[in-house]
Amino acid sequence: VQVIESGGGLVQAGGSLRLSCTASGRTASNNGMGWFRQAPGKEREFVATIGWNGGNMRYADSVKGRFTISRDNAKSTLYLQMNLLKPEDTAVYYCAVGRGAFAGVDMASYAYWGQGTQVTVSS
Repeated sequence: VQVIESGGGLVQAGGSLRLSCTASGRTASNNGMGWFRQAPGKEREFVATIGWNGGNMRYADSVKGRFTISRDNAKSTLYLQMNLLKPEDTAVYYCAVGRGAFAGVDMASYAYWGQGTQVTVSS
């Protein structure tokens, strides 16, 4: 399974970005997927996850109400719509494919990872 993120960039605080992730292979369409992020000097942390059928979304408290995860299985693509961005959202964002139909908040729930895309929010 190949996982490729796109859509990162530089944005001012209060702005929006939409990240995309294409995941090749039948596994990706049948499994849960998620987004994680890692800021400089910090550990990678959970952001959001979604089940194979587009339901069962979960979010980190820090992004709840601002970020929306969605997927289009026909296009083998996962999205993360990020609104009201804050400087503390600055990080490398990683897309991941889960080990089962629904994935959790821990990294061990995911089998395949992308290389990440940089998001920088200026104040």
